[in-house]
Amino acid sequence: MLQYQIVPVTSFQQNCSLLWCDKTNDAVLVDPGGNIELLLKAVDKNKVKLTAIWLTHGHLDHVGATGELKKQLKLPVIGPQKNDAFLINALPEQCEMFGFPSVENFIPDKWLEEGEILKLGNEEFSVIFSPGHTPGHIILKHEKQKLLWVGDVLFKHAIGRTDFPRGDHQQLLASIKNKLLILNDDFRFIPGHGPESTIGEERKYNPFLT
Repeated sequence: MLQYQIVPVTSFQQNCSLLWCDKTNDAVLVDPGGNIELLLKAVDKNKVKLTAIWLTHGHLDHVGATGELKKQLKLPVIGPQKNDAFLINALPEQCEMFGFPSVENFIPDKWLEEGEILKLGNEEFSVIFSPGHTPGHIILKHEKQKLLWVGDVLFKHAIGRTDFPRGDHQQLLASIKNKLLILNDDFRFIPGHGPESTIGEERKYNPFLT
């Protein structure tokens, strides 16, 4: 069975997630934006083995600790989609823009595309390409437990910003409508910031979608 723990990181309280298969103890970090000591403490507490880093998109608060973790632990970095390469390449500029300390740069080991399957122990995730917040944003879907990691596409009663470079509001709404709202109401999602919600909740009460 898939297990997860949310670890809020950075001053933006970004929801980094530690995911693991409870049969194999293999684990990944999704969107490690910073505060490496907190992330490694969660890994130790749950007695799991980190095997990779998965990224939903290239914004600093989601990738800031990736370079250092990759260097320290020799972990492969998977995702996002290649259209976010310009954001990852511009990490020094992102740090300066948001007043963050400089972070290690990195190159993902694999870019992701729509429909690809990621494996974690005995668990499988499908990749959903969901541009709009950024041009290379992806979502991770765990069909068996009806769980979604949506990055900054959708939030409880809100949607992602599109005023950053190469954001596209209409594209974001299309991603939500065509990739998320087609799912059953009982799919639960973990957003990049804030509390979890369900597709059904957002379908009924999200003011940006109703």
